[in-house]
Amino acid sequence: MITLAVRLKNLAFLLIAVLVLGFVGIRYADLGRFVGVADYYTVDVRLPSTGGLFTHSDVTYRGVSVGRVGPIDLTGDGVVAELRIKKSAPHIPADTRAVVAGLSAVGEQYIDLRPQSDTGPYLADGSRIEQQDTQVPAPVTDVLTSVDDLTRSVPLDDLRTVVEELGRTFEGHGDDLQVLLDNGSAFVQAADRSLPSTIRLITDGETVLRTQAEESRAVRDFATGARELTRSLKGSDADLRRLLTVTPDAATQISGVLRDLDPSLGVVLANLLTTSEIAVTRQHGIEELLVKYPAAVAAGATAVDGGKVHIGMAVTFFKPLPCTAGYGGTRYRNGLDLGTAPALNTEASCTAPAASGVNVRGSANAPGSGAVPDPAKPGSLPSGSGSSAAAASAGTPLPGALALPNATGGGTGLAGLLAPATEGAR
Repeated sequence: MITLAVRLKNLAFLLIAVLVLGFVGIRYADLGRFVGVADYYTVDVRLPSTGGLFTHSDVTYRGVSVGRVGPIDLTGDGVVAELRIKKSAPHIPADTRAVVAGLSAVGEQYIDLRPQSDTGPYLADGSRIEQQDTQVPAPVTDVLTSVDDLTRSVPLDDLRTVVEELGRTFEGHGDDLQVLLDNGSAFVQAADRSLPSTIRLITDGETVLRTQAEESRAVRDFATGARELTRSLKGSDADLRRLLTVTPDAATQISGVLRDLDPSLGVVLANLLTTSEIAVTRQHGIEELLVKYPAAVAAGATAVDGGKVHIGMAVTFFKPLPCTAGYGGTRYRNGLDLGTAPALNTEASCTAPAASGVNVRGSANAPGSGAVPDPAKPGSLPSGSGSSAAAASAGTPLPGALALPNATGGGTGLAGLLAPATEGAR
């Protein structure tokens, strides 16, 4: 007779067995999906081919296993694989690439989910990854076929020749190869120590390359211009050769002319240099003169007509008022006074400031451009010949600016004028 205690033990054992079988069935046999208690959600991945993928292959996210591959079915343009991703896995962005990879060259395949962003939306039950967002490896058979075709394409005689020549190249050079390898190791160590500088160089190089990309049009225009220039030079090759042929004779003749013109040419250049420096200090006034002179000439041409001169009068009514300051020392003389005139007041001038509002006139109020520079002071060539050398040796004064003293001790003659010393006077 079965006692109550035995019945309770049997009932407890049965309950434990049911729980264990249920856990095993749900956890390992995937029976929970039939009763709606699956611990994963499904995502469909459309692939051009399986790429070696199979049911129960591993599914990884950033290299960490997050599920398994479910059934794989054929479609019109490839296959569709069902990914069963654990609900406990982190959220996976919907913008994700599904890559079929291998554990090794001959290992089993798995599918790796590689997100393209870190933000939502995220994959959920029923999501799909399209074929353009997937990648499968090349079939091993294709790789082996390509390798076989490559080896068959290499001529055996030529390969044998290459191997023999390589053997002769390194024969007896073991020590040299050892030194080369040692130096290569030292080079790698030095490069490793300089890695921060190298990284900084690459980073800065990006700026340079970006600038070159932005200025690509200018670079292309420069290259086009350089091409046109070289084309023109090529077309003028005969003329350039002729120029190079006659240049030495022409240079000799020019040198002789310059030697014959010494010191006269030096005088001319010295005077022109002094004149040009004076003109530079008065360039604003000269510019104004060149602007107003054509108008004055045009007005003068229209004033004379048929032997008559047409003169107009413009009444200003003292706007602005004339300047009287500075003329107080001049004694007034009546126009009917026929006696002896007083001495001319040469000190009379307008002393009013330019900002006074009156009609300030006179050269003293002209815009200044600095002091007038000292005149150029060239000398004569020591190697000069003829009358110039004789005059210099006899103490006869030289003409023009050559007679000025050379207090700076600079170069003399034409060479001194064309290449004056940088120290001392200008």
